[in-house]
Amino acid sequence: MDTAEVILSVLIVVIIIVSLLSNVLVLICFLYNPEIRRQVPGLFNLNLTFCNLLLTVANMPLTLVGLLSRAQPGGDSFCQIAGFLETFLSTNSMLSMAALSIDRWIAVVFPLRYHSKMRHKDAALVLGYTWAHSMSFSTVAACLSWVGYHRLYASCTLSNPRDSSRTQFVVFTVFFHSFTFLLSFIVLCFTYLKVLKVARFHCKRIDVITMQTLVLLVDIHPSVRQRCLEEQKRRRQRATRKISTFIGTFMLCFAPYVITREQEITECQADIWQCQISGEAPVQLPS
Repeated sequence: MDTAEVILSVLIVVIIIVSLLSNVLVLICFLYNPEIRRQVPGLFNLNLTFCNLLLTVANMPLTLVGLLSRAQPGGDSFCQIAGFLETFLSTNSMLSMAALSIDRWIAVVFPLRYHSKMRHKDAALVLGYTWAHSMSFSTVAACLSWVGYHRLYASCTLSNPRDSSRTQFVVFTVFFHSFTFLLSFIVLCFTYLKVLKVARFHCKRIDVITMQTLVLLVDIHPSVRQRCLEEQKRRRQRATRKISTFIGTFMLCFAPYVITREQEITECQADIWQCQISGEAPVQLPS
């Protein structure tokens, strides 16, 4: 193993440990806090936590084994099952984060109608859609034998070793990422920008009241006045920082894989077009 592979292996181990600890902690909070269980967002958090835990336990160790051994972990059937789970769980995680953003959007923008618009029954329907959406793409990929070991990712994931169905695989992959990653990202940006707009509006109202109070309190000490002004500035930045952190976490977790996959698909499609022009057989890509 070279230095890069050692560093990557250590990084994967660290990610596994951190993911296990953080998700188990979330699960413990959900189990021992009845207030969290009564809230509708708790269902989305629970679904997201289970998906992350299963990905950590079922997929990441196999990736580590594939990286260390430079070979497929287990047989073809085992790798296909692992690839099916990886596709299903990662899709479910993305859609769960989008569902959480929709819940927060309704709670902030429509606070008086939140309990009538987002009940536990409505949350169950949303989760039912996320499961159906994730299951449909995963099942199609498994039925068409488009899941298996991919040497580039050292993991059991979407893969098409056959030249005969390469164009169909390209179309499926683009369609899949458009209706999972891109859809979730658009929903996140739309909902949280609306939330940020409302948060800034309320910050301005609070700032006006604070400034009026400071004007009336003529005997207030300058240090107290300065602290009030600093708190105003922190209040304006707090909502932006939290929303940026949430969207940034989503991009950090999913964007590198999607971008790499789309780059691979672009090269694959260019190879198909070149071979169609020259009349040659397409070059076999590593899978």
